[in-house]
Amino acid sequence: MSRFEYLKLADAVAAEIASGALKAGDRLPPQRHFAYDRNIAVSTASRVYTELLRRGLVVGEVGRGTFVSGEARRGIAAPTEPRGARIDLEFNYPLLPHQATMIAKSLEGLERPEVLEGALRPATSFGTRAARTISSEFLARKTWTPNPDQIVFTANGRQCIAAALAAVVPAGGRCGVEALTYPFVKGIAARLGISLVPLAMDEHGVRPDAVQKAHREAHLSAIYVQPTIQNPLSITMPPERRAELLRVVEKLGLVVIEDGVYGFLDDEAPLAALAPDSCIVLDSLSKKVAPGLALGFIVSPPRLRESIMAAVRSGGWTASGYAFAAGQRLMADGTAAELSRLKRIDAGRRQLLAAKHLADFEIQTNPKSYHLWLTLPPHWRSQTLVAAAARRDIALTPSTTFAATPGHAPNAVRLALAAPPMEQLDLGLRTLAGMLSATEEDFDSTE
Repeated sequence: MSRFEYLKLADAVAAEIASGALKAGDRLPPQRHFAYDRNIAVSTASRVYTELLRRGLVVGEVGRGTFVSGEARRGIAAPTEPRGARIDLEFNYPLLPHQATMIAKSLEGLERPEVLEGALRPATSFGTRAARTISSEFLARKTWTPNPDQIVFTANGRQCIAAALAAVVPAGGRCGVEALTYPFVKGIAARLGISLVPLAMDEHGVRPDAVQKAHREAHLSAIYVQPTIQNPLSITMPPERRAELLRVVEKLGLVVIEDGVYGFLDDEAPLAALAPDSCIVLDSLSKKVAPGLALGFIVSPPRLRESIMAAVRSGGWTASGYAFAAGQRLMADGTAAELSRLKRIDAGRRQLLAAKHLADFEIQTNPKSYHLWLTLPPHWRSQTLVAAAARRDIALTPSTTFAATPGHAPNAVRLALAAPPMEQLDLGLRTLAGMLSATEEDFDSTE
């Protein structure tokens, strides 16, 4: 069989995975059965399975079988859409039991025609003076209150990232990122023609010397970091590291794109409090309120505001008038702040539950965080565990999804604790603890 023909077979299986006909955790037939069903040689079936492994669509080992992986990627490791798993430890959208009632009360009257008429009009990237003022007060933390005139709006946090990157990193340019980083920044950068350069980390976050080295070798235009409750490692940079990092970036003339989406879970002020002319702060309502009521905020240094506004307009990333109206009400009447407060309490409770069930394993987290990083025992590989968990209707995210450089991922998974109700979270964590404790003889086997 020609190379073209076996690749066509691999493409056919990949299409079944992409369509959902084959789901994460599903087991592929043994290679000899696959060969018989398609009237091909077993050696050709082996080439098909090897190609699927190369693409990261399946995982498997001799004696255990081949399973659809939890990371059906196409070229760039990135999360899929939520798969509807019974216990979702993959996507981190905190939803409190009574928050819909709180939001509905805040939005009462928005449906009145005279109010709705204004909300349905086109919006701009800079919003209204009232929206900027309310947003400034809502985003303020500790020693930092953004100037309302520095705020630019988008429809969500990912669009904030896209607009910031487009504004400060030219096509073909380079941006430094944490070696383990927010997965969607990889796809955004690729579509903008921007190369991401991994920056070495330690227990305090990005190492300043790594920024110097990367700039010397690759000439960076900016760095993208999450200094407070970093995703996926939950690191919050201590004050000394923040000051040292900012000294380096200011000396090198770099822009810091600071993603503060999890900042509401902590009291730390953003890096912009120390270096307002070097830092672009990104935030949104998706975690604080709800993913369906997302409104993105970009707090820009004055010198970059026009470029960022132009990027928002050209990218089609302007928020809708309805999102402005809803977000403004939720921030103005204190509902968004109260939801943020309650979610801080909720995150702490979930961390206690995780610490109880995973006490015998190596985890890295923050007691204020909605996620944790679980280093696996030697007899588990991250992709294999993700596939095995999927067969138990539990969705996880493998370390490869977060690695800025393909092939340089530790043997770990991220657990997102926010989505499941507490009783489901309890069951999911207990199930995972049992799986991690299993020996080789306890694993599922096929042939």
